Amino acid sequence: MKRVTNACIGGRNFTLNDDAYNRLDAYLRHFRAKLTVPETQKEEVMDDIEGRIAELFYREVGESARVVTLPMVEQVVSTLGMPDGSAETGYSYSSAFPEDKVPKKLYRDMDNKGVAGVCAGLGHYFDIDVTIIRIIMLVALLAGTSGFWIYVVLWIAIPKAETPAQKCEMRGIPATAENMARFAGRAQDTYKQ
Repeated sequence: MKRVTNACIGGRNFTLNDDAYNRLDAYLRHFRAKLTVPETQKEEVMDDIEGRIAELFYREVGESARVVTLPMVEQVVSTLGMPDGSAETGYSYSSAFPEDKVPKKLYRDMDNKGVAGVCAGLGHYFDIDVTIIRIIMLVALLAGTSGFWIYVVLWIAIPKAETPAQKCEMRGIPATAENMARFAGRAQDTYKQ
């Protein structure tokens, strides 16, 4: 009989085998040590990574009373990787979650904003150069007051991309550790696809 541990991961409660809990704890400690962001931003990145882990666990166990096992933790670790893109040494990864096509979500891009990030966010969402979107908005503004009101409505309606996970969603890339580390406190121009 294996011992189990209850743990709150990303705001959700899970029951883990002791070996799965120890493996996940070791991964998170190693992940934190490899982060190259300032200390003030490490908590934000760690909260995002725990949220992503919770999503992946929930996909596996759902509402059932199933226990999270070591192979499930290994899948999550393999899927997320490390912030520098390297593999964690000392462990083998035999399987991973299938990579889902990540749908883009509409957010305001606060790293590449002109006024409120609306045009930059629309540029990411529609895969159009932000300069073209800004020119269209300027022409709409000069054509009459409707351009102004459209911009104001979009400013109010579209949420900001504040967390690294939201910045990944805005670009339509998977919220892996490596991708989230790219956006932790950095400007948009440091991102290279």
